Amino acid sequence: MAETVNKSFDSPEETRNVDKGKIEVLNLGGSQVMRATFQPGWKWSECVKPVAGTDSCQVSHLIYTLAGRMVVRMDDGSESEIKPGDVTAIPSGHDAWIVGDEPYIGLDFQGGAQYAKP
Repeated sequence: MAETVNKSFDSPEETRNVDKGKIEVLNLGGSQVMRATFQPGWKWSECVKPVAGTDSCQVSHLIYTLAGRMVVRMDDGSESEIKPGDVTAIPSGHDAWIVGDEPYIGLDFQGGAQYAKP
């Protein structure tokens, strides 16, 4: 019989620190949920690229934004701004950065296994 799994970001199972940001991961059976917290001034190409070792983020995301604003620029040059309350699917091949003076907090239901890893 399957069991309910209940975990809290008060006790993440994995924490990955990047420049101007923190990634917290919970493992729920075969799935991971990632909470990303990025400070003003965070930009993927400056803060995560040195860890990932790729020209753009090659992780796909399914994000629910809790706070702050972020601009995502795809490798083809198209841009989208995401804000609190948005649910956003971001394919691989992008850069992103924080807009404004408020930290960004988002829950990612797809990219937690690989994000901010070499």
